[in-house]
Amino acid sequence: MNVISRKRLIAFWRLHPDARTPLAAWFGELRKAKWPDTAEVKRRYPSAGFVGRDRIVFNIKGNKYRLVVRYRPPVVFIRFVGTHAEYDRIDAATV
Repeated sequence: MNVISRKRLIAFWRLHPDARTPLAAWFGELRKAKWPDTAEVKRRYPSAGFVGRDRIVFNIKGNKYRLVVRYRPPVVFIRFVGTHAEYDRIDAATV
């Protein structure tokens, strides 16, 4: 999977150092992933939520943080990474 852009993750974990390890692990795993369909995403990440046509919300660090991506195989675009409070202020389907 081609993941764009790691810069958002780095910027976030600089502000929230405890997020670095889980975000780096997520990024590394996704780069190697080959998801034929969204069912495979759900098998690998049971807590992932699907929003709108092409958005997936991942829980990071035991649900402390949220990560929203736009899924257009074979590309995953990182659209948002933030705390729950920040997530509550966005529309995950359009971010």
